[in-house]
Amino acid sequence: MTAAPALAARVAMPLARLMNGVRRWLRRQEPATRALMERPFLARLRPWLERRQLLCLRREALARGTAAGLFCGLIPGPLQVPATVVACAGLRGNAVAGAAATLYTNPLTTLPLYALAFQVGAWVLPGEQTLPPWEGFSAAGGVEAVAAWMQALGAPLAVGLPLLALMFAVAGYAAVQALWLVPVWHRANRRR
Repeated sequence: MTAAPALAARVAMPLARLMNGVRRWLRRQEPATRALMERPFLARLRPWLERRQLLCLRREALARGTAAGLFCGLIPGPLQVPATVVACAGLRGNAVAGAAATLYTNPLTTLPLYALAFQVGAWVLPGEQTLPPWEGFSAAGGVEAVAAWMQALGAPLAVGLPLLALMFAVAGYAAVQALWLVPVWHRANRRR
């Protein structure tokens, strides 16, 4: 056996276990989500939500949901999950996978992601764009310092943020499509 297939076989087994674990986790989340859909304010929307495959555990629905979550994850503040659910309804993606995919943004990752989005926007926009210096947090003005820094980022951030979100969405879609096939590939190689 050559080195490449041996390495692929060693990597495939843990990935297959991981993907089976993700599938089991998503299936465990389904009853709670369905119970939420039984609430009176969502009862009228249930037929529409069911048609939109928001809880479907098929590969395509999971990939679309993950892509929507990664795209909407860069939306500021508490609008990430509602925007993801709306995007999943439009794309017929899995809303649970989409909501879970938004978790890559948090208070520790937001500033580096915005700096990366600035760099992406600076590459696209003409002219010389420089990242404004970070003044840091103070006990009294932490939120104001972040808001001032984000405002100083300007046009490169406004251009780079959707582009970065689109790159994340495409990468997430492709990753789910590829990872979904790992257990199948692993079973096929084990039978040989």
